[in-house]
Amino acid sequence: LSCCFVVQNTMKLIFLLTLFSPLAVSSFLSTASFIPRPNHIAATTTTNSALEMSTTENSVDVSRFMAGPRPEGTDQYVMQQTMVRVKDPMKSLEFYCDVLGFKLVMYREFPQWGFNVYFVAPVESVTIPEGADAQWDYCMKLPGCIELTWNYGSEKEEGLVYNTGNADSTGTSDGEKVKGGFGHLGITVPDVYEACERFKKAGCTFTKTPNSGGMKGLAFVKDPDGYLIEILPQGPMITKPLDCDGIAAEGGEGYKDNSK
Repeated sequence: LSCCFVVQNTMKLIFLLTLFSPLAVSSFLSTASFIPRPNHIAATTTTNSALEMSTTENSVDVSRFMAGPRPEGTDQYVMQQTMVRVKDPMKSLEFYCDVLGFKLVMYREFPQWGFNVYFVAPVESVTIPEGADAQWDYCMKLPGCIELTWNYGSEKEEGLVYNTGNADSTGTSDGEKVKGGFGHLGITVPDVYEACERFKKAGCTFTKTPNSGGMKGLAFVKDPDGYLIEILPQGPMITKPLDCDGIAAEGGEGYKDNSK
């Protein structure tokens, strides 16, 4: 067998092992002395040894962040929420709950400070407990919530209120577009093409349908405030002949950087 064949198939095996257990990668590498390693692929000799996965020139080796246990004291930390400000809470809740299929799991009202917060997440209603305290406990341990923050009176303003971070002039003093740091929220679905047919029927605004642009098989829609929502598959990145806008898989423009 050629060196190239062995390396390529070994890389595939290591990638699959990484998905399930970084420790499995460490164990495999410690015993795989037969593997011919090019200069850019080398196993480290630390306790949490892992293969340098990137082969891109001038890239960085991030493999150690995939290996080993979480730092002491952080094992119960949860990535619980991302907060976005919204102009009209009812329109936002209709989008996230009726279109994307999320549920309102908890909300709090703060009239003394002039705002409310609404936490939505992709869960079933039967899992949401009754009572404010129980809902708080449930929500604070639930990964992947979106906190929709409504500042009283914003719903009365004309046009869009909040800057989305993507080459957006909303809220700037000089009217010029800014290159913000925020990019998008994202959900995964069993079938991107079927989901986009549903979103189109619901009247969603697309900035990218599955077959448009350089990256095929994913899409972007806007929420009522203009924030981008990326639609990705839960399995392989596949393409279909036509998407919801009738664009052929071989069609569409090239890659577009939404930040510019």
